Amino acid sequence: MKELRPTTQYKKDFKRYRHQTKKLKKLFEIYHLLRNEKPLPQSNKPHQLTGNYKDCMECHIEGDFLLIWFDEKKDIIELVRLGSHSELYE
Repeated sequence: MKELRPTTQYKKDFKRYRHQTKKLKKLFEIYHLLRNEKPLPQSNKPHQLTGNYKDCMECHIEGDFLLIWFDEKKDIIELVRLGSHSELYE
Protein backbone atom coordinates (compact mmCIF):
# COMPACT_ATOMS: atom_id res chain seq x y z
CA MET A 1 0.00 0.00 0.00
CA LYS A 2 1.35 3.41 -0.99
CA GLU A 3 1.41 6.50 1.20
CA LEU A 4 -0.31 9.68 -0.02
CA ARG A 5 1.66 12.85 0.76
CA PRO A 6 0.00 16.19 0.08
CA THR A 7 2.09 19.19 -0.94
CA THR A 8 1.54 22.55 0.76
CA GLN A 9 -0.30 23.81 -2.31
CA TYR A 10 -2.51 20.72 -2.33
CA LYS A 11 -3.48 21.38 1.30
CA LYS A 12 -4.54 24.92 0.35
CA ASP A 13 -6.52 23.57 -2.61
CA PHE A 14 -8.20 20.95 -0.42
CA LYS A 15 -9.35 23.59 2.07
CA ARG A 16 -11.48 25.21 -0.66
CA TYR A 17 -13.42 21.96 -1.12
CA ARG A 18 -13.59 20.62 2.43
CA HIS A 19 -17.33 21.37 2.76
CA GLN A 20 -18.34 19.82 -0.57
CA THR A 21 -18.99 16.31 0.69
CA LYS A 22 -20.21 14.94 -2.64
CA LYS A 23 -16.95 15.85 -4.37
CA LEU A 24 -14.84 14.66 -1.45
CA LYS A 25 -16.54 11.27 -1.39
CA LYS A 26 -15.49 10.73 -5.02
CA LEU A 27 -12.00 12.06 -4.25
CA PHE A 28 -11.60 9.56 -1.39
CA GLU A 29 -12.56 6.74 -3.77
CA ILE A 30 -9.70 7.84 -6.06
CA TYR A 31 -7.37 7.95 -3.04
CA HIS A 32 -8.30 4.35 -2.26
CA LEU A 33 -7.47 3.22 -5.81
CA LEU A 34 -4.15 5.11 -5.85
CA ARG A 35 -3.08 3.78 -2.46
CA ASN A 36 -3.81 0.21 -3.48
CA GLU A 37 -2.17 0.64 -6.91
CA LYS A 38 -5.37 -0.22 -8.77
CA PRO A 39 -6.08 1.28 -12.19
CA LEU A 40 -8.38 4.28 -12.32
CA PRO A 41 -11.59 3.90 -14.35
CA GLN A 42 -11.49 5.36 -17.87
CA SER A 43 -14.47 7.53 -16.87
CA ASN A 44 -12.00 9.52 -14.74
CA LYS A 45 -9.82 10.15 -17.82
CA PRO A 46 -6.43 9.52 -16.15
CA HIS A 47 -3.55 10.80 -18.26
CA GLN A 48 0.07 11.98 -18.17
CA LEU A 49 0.69 15.74 -18.17
CA THR A 50 3.27 17.90 -19.95
CA GLY A 51 4.53 21.44 -19.46
CA ASN A 52 4.61 22.78 -15.90
CA TYR A 53 3.29 19.47 -14.57
CA LYS A 54 5.62 17.21 -16.57
CA ASP A 55 5.90 13.72 -15.05
CA CYS A 56 2.61 14.20 -13.16
CA MET A 57 -0.71 12.46 -13.73
CA GLU A 58 -4.17 14.02 -13.81
CA CYS A 59 -7.68 12.63 -13.51
CA HIS A 60 -11.18 14.07 -13.48
CA ILE A 61 -12.89 13.37 -10.18
CA GLU A 62 -16.20 14.91 -11.24
CA GLY A 63 -16.81 17.17 -14.24
CA ASP A 64 -14.31 20.02 -13.91
CA PHE A 65 -12.87 18.82 -10.57
CA LEU A 66 -9.32 17.53 -11.11
CA LEU A 67 -6.59 15.81 -9.14
CA ILE A 68 -2.91 16.10 -10.09
CA TRP A 69 -0.41 13.75 -8.51
CA PHE A 70 3.16 12.53 -8.90
CA ASP A 71 3.87 8.83 -8.45
CA GLU A 72 7.46 8.46 -7.27
CA LYS A 73 7.41 4.72 -8.09
CA LYS A 74 8.42 3.92 -4.52
CA ASP A 75 5.92 3.77 -1.70
CA ILE A 76 4.83 7.42 -1.98
CA ILE A 77 2.34 9.29 -4.14
CA GLU A 78 2.67 13.06 -3.91
CA LEU A 79 -0.65 14.89 -4.18
CA VAL A 80 0.22 18.05 -6.13
CA ARG A 81 -2.98 20.02 -6.91
CA LEU A 82 -6.76 19.83 -6.65
CA GLY A 83 -9.29 22.05 -8.41
CA SER A 84 -10.86 23.11 -11.69
CA HIS A 85 -9.05 23.67 -14.99
CA SER A 86 -9.16 27.44 -14.52
CA GLU A 87 -7.74 27.19 -10.98
CA LEU A 88 -4.92 24.82 -11.94
CA TYR A 89 -3.96 26.18 -15.36
CA GLU A 90 -4.40 29.95 -14.97
